[in-house]
Amino acid sequence: MPLPNDEKLIALSEEILKEFEKIFGPHPGFRPAHAKGTMLTGTFTPSPEAASLTRAQHAVQPITPVTVRFSNSTGLPLVPDTEAGADPRGIAVRFKLAEHIHTDIVAHSANGFPATNGAEFLEFLRGVTQPDQEKVKEFVGSHPKAMAFVQSITPLPASFAKERYFGLTAMKFTNKDGASKYGRYTIAPEAGEEHLSSDQAAAKGPNYLFDELAERAGKGPIRFRITVQVAEQGDTTNDATVHWPADRKVVEFGTLEVTTPVTDDAAQQKQIIFDPIPRLDGIEPSDDPLLELRAAAYLISGRRRRSAPGQ
Repeated sequence: MPLPNDEKLIALSEEILKEFEKIFGPHPGFRPAHAKGTMLTGTFTPSPEAASLTRAQHAVQPITPVTVRFSNSTGLPLVPDTEAGADPRGIAVRFKLAEHIHTDIVAHSANGFPATNGAEFLEFLRGVTQPDQEKVKEFVGSHPKAMAFVQSITPLPASFAKERYFGLTAMKFTNKDGASKYGRYTIAPEAGEEHLSSDQAAAKGPNYLFDELAERAGKGPIRFRITVQVAEQGDTTNDATVHWPADRKVVEFGTLEVTTPVTDDAAQQKQIIFDPIPRLDGIEPSDDPLLELRAAAYLISGRRRRSAPGQ
């Protein structure tokens, strides 16, 4: 994955990464956001409907191996799972199509994002991390996108396996007949969603989500349904802060089955760089400006993470 040939985009990505370091401090070898995570392997099985949406390889072949990373928010590798700032939770799915060939989905548990583009996101980071909490409230209250994002964050989940995740940026899906539609992913737990009350959360330990996930995986497969909400003519496809009407068609994309913790997890997490841009035939990025920005920031931080001394 090469860096884009856009000096302004690279500079903005660097500014955002510097801001994360100001907020959370330097943690070489870890991600600047969603630093605390764990990875498991499994499989993806497409639904019969998937091929009507896209000719992408994993949508038409019977089964595809996957690696899935679950994570807390923040750039703190030891953030307690019970910390309010550890939301939204993250999920990243790598579909392994062949040796050194893959495509990814990156999503989080809030059905919203605080910014339309990189400049707005940098403003958001600076606005909500001021030491004066009254100024933070003032910033959020005067920025509707920031307010909508904060309000979309769910209470603490009972499990990573009982949380819903949203791929906020639209993708362009093209099927074998050349018909194209824009859509957004949702990853929903087969076990159903469950969030904790304040009393339940207070009784949990600092690693309860990771401990519970390992225990759950030891008992059998963890399953999620991946769906795609399809845009209609006139729907906004280049702004992650805009929701489409709830009555838009939803296509069953397939079933994600997570089974086995990754061996040498810490080292593998350090190496893997997820890519929000699909980069394969049948699924293309929309012109949402966040996609190129995120891809650049992930790649820059990923290369630094790989070159950091071992933990």
